[in-house]
Amino acid sequence: MSAKHPVVVVTGSSGAGTTSVMRTFEQIFRREDVNAAFVEGDSFHRYDRAGMKQEMARALNEGDHTFSHFGADANLFEELEALFRVYGETGSGKVRKYLHDDQEAAPYGQPPGTFTSWEDIPAGTDLLFYEGLHGAVVTEKVDVAQYADLLIGVVPVINLEWTQKLHRDKAKRGYSTEAVTETILRRMDDYVHYMCPQFSRTHVNFQRVPVVDTSNPFIARTIPSADESMLVIRFADPRGIDFPYLLSMLHDSFMSRPNTIVCPGGKMDLAMQLIFTPMLWRLLERRNKAQ
Repeated sequence: MSAKHPVVVVTGSSGAGTTSVMRTFEQIFRREDVNAAFVEGDSFHRYDRAGMKQEMARALNEGDHTFSHFGADANLFEELEALFRVYGETGSGKVRKYLHDDQEAAPYGQPPGTFTSWEDIPAGTDLLFYEGLHGAVVTEKVDVAQYADLLIGVVPVINLEWTQKLHRDKAKRGYSTEAVTETILRRMDDYVHYMCPQFSRTHVNFQRVPVVDTSNPFIARTIPSADESMLVIRFADPRGIDFPYLLSMLHDSFMSRPNTIVCPGGKMDLAMQLIFTPMLWRLLERRNKAQ
């Protein structure tokens, strides 16, 4: 953790909705005039798209049916830990981009599915903002979580997460239901060992719970809307959280435990604005004093 150069992390599984959370933080940063260095977790995958296909084929030939983007062998955990540590110490660090599609790749003159070159984060940023799979990962070799000043988990209940992933991958990537299902099954071992433990280290978890039937996500025709969901917000340390204020601002909300507030799913953006704006104020105030 760092006073001078804060690190803010949003971590969650593929299809969990971390990108939507990043959009909310972009609004907060713009309103509060915060110059953030944005880092996407995909840029710390070990292999580009072609390389990952080759590694998956190799793993299958060797009888390994669990090799996935969720695990240590497919990611640069040590480099990610180094980025958080170095940024906290100096306000800089090595980053690159993963180019998902033609639109992202065009400015770099590279094919999609590849990485740009490693570059230093420009000087003068106020904080580092990471959004991706492994912002709170801990293994025998690395402890990424220890360098984050604010850790946020985005964790829909598992059937909703699968429903969102199925619809996204089929609509945006052209995958079949069978192909997405195979990916979910292949990732399950790494999901249990690398993804789930992170959400015990986060400072705040946002879990969306549908109030409609998602018992079979593999045949769901639509994703439950925000209005068809409730949002469970868990604080690891409730001290300093103004629960009466949040309850008054988030209509129809209630507390289910001393550290947990529940509100309608459509209030997610407002809830994040209310909760994280004061937290960012404190991080930036601490930063200004340290400098």
